[in-house]
Amino acid sequence: MSQERPEEKLAGMVDITDKPPVFRTATATGCIRLKRSTVEAISSGNIKKGDVLTVARMAAILAAKDTPRLIPLCHPIPLTGLDVNFELEEDLVRATVRVTSVGKTGVEMEALTGVSAALLNIWDMVKYLEKDETGNYPNTKIEMIRVSEKRKACY
Repeated sequence: MSQERPEEKLAGMVDITDKPPVFRTATATGCIRLKRSTVEAISSGNIKKGDVLTVARMAAILAAKDTPRLIPLCHPIPLTGLDVNFELEEDLVRATVRVTSVGKTGVEMEALTGVSAALLNIWDMVKYLEKDETGNYPNTKIEMIRVSEKRKACY
C-alpha cells in the first residue's frame, strides 16, 4: 500500500544547461583517529598490506573521478586537477583533497568523496592494528570531513 504525498517532487538532477563554464576549485579535509602505534607503523612503512598513503592517494583520485557514480544526482564534470595530501599527527592522519575543474557546477562533492575514500582505505589497511580483544574498534574513528574552501572565477 503506497501513500502519495501531496505535490510530491521526484528526485532529479538540476539543469545546468544555461550556466556558463567557470574555473572552480574545492578543498576538503578529514581525519582518521588511530592508535599512536598505528600512526608510527604507517610512518615507518610497517603495514602488512603495504604503503598506506600511496593506496589512500590512489583511492582518493579514483573516488573523486567516480563521484557521479557514487552520488546519483551529481553531474559528471571534467576534472582538470586533483591533489591529495596527508599529514601524520600523534594519533591521527589528516587527508586533504583539492579538486579543480572548468565547468558549470562545483567540485566540492568530488573533493569530499576523495577525502572519504582516502580515509576508508586507511582504515581498511590498518584495521588489524586497531582491533581490540573483541574485534571492535573502540578508538578508531573518521571525523571532521568538511569543505574547507570553495572558489570560482569567471573568465
